[in-house]
Amino acid sequence: SVAVENFDFFAKILSFMFFYSSQCLIFVKTIYYLIMIAKTKDILVDVARKLFAEKGFENTTMNDIALASQKGRRTLYTYFKSKEDIYFAVVETELDQIKNRLDDVMQKDLRPDDKLVDFIYTHLDTIKDIVNRNGNLKADFFSNISVVEKVRRKLDLRERVMLKIILEKGIEEGLFSIEDPYFAALMINNAVKGMEVPYIRGELEYQMKNKRKQITNFLFFGLKQK
Repeated sequence: SVAVENFDFFAKILSFMFFYSSQCLIFVKTIYYLIMIAKTKDILVDVARKLFAEKGFENTTMNDIALASQKGRRTLYTYFKSKEDIYFAVVETELDQIKNRLDDVMQKDLRPDDKLVDFIYTHLDTIKDIVNRNGNLKADFFSNISVVEKVRRKLDLRERVMLKIILEKGIEEGLFSIEDPYFAALMINNAVKGMEVPYIRGELEYQMKNKRKQITNFLFFGLKQK
């Protein structure tokens, strides 16, 4: 009877181990599958970006993307229903660079006023780099501002939160006097977006690079006589 009890005990242990090892295997396979999905999607987006940059959005077809990626049309349509969908993904991926660089600015040990100026310049420099490195997408950027706007809503919201944090820190340190930090963040965000096109075209870059002190004074002191 002792032997039987020991056998039952070890049988239960083995059953328990088998069950959880099976669950672990399923978990690992699921993670691997998700990684492969993400990797395939990233490849498709990167290939599409290069084709859009080389040929332009209108002159690129889904078949071009499928052939260049060596993934096939079936795989491409599994991830993206249309060329517009993959274009949105390309723009979103590119705009992630702005988010990443602004995250770096937020981590810097700077006074709130200096951080705010750095934030604005980083935003403009990054979007200029993104547009200029994408060849024919540069023309599409200017002609499809409404499309870009749809994709960048998440980025806009994130930027406003970042700006609000900077402004609130400045209020806390006695540098800023602002009644509504979020509204001020909204105004700054939209003002910076309004400078993007002339900055990318080079109409503002020289002045902003060489008159940083004047721009800083204008930003913090406005038009009123000090």
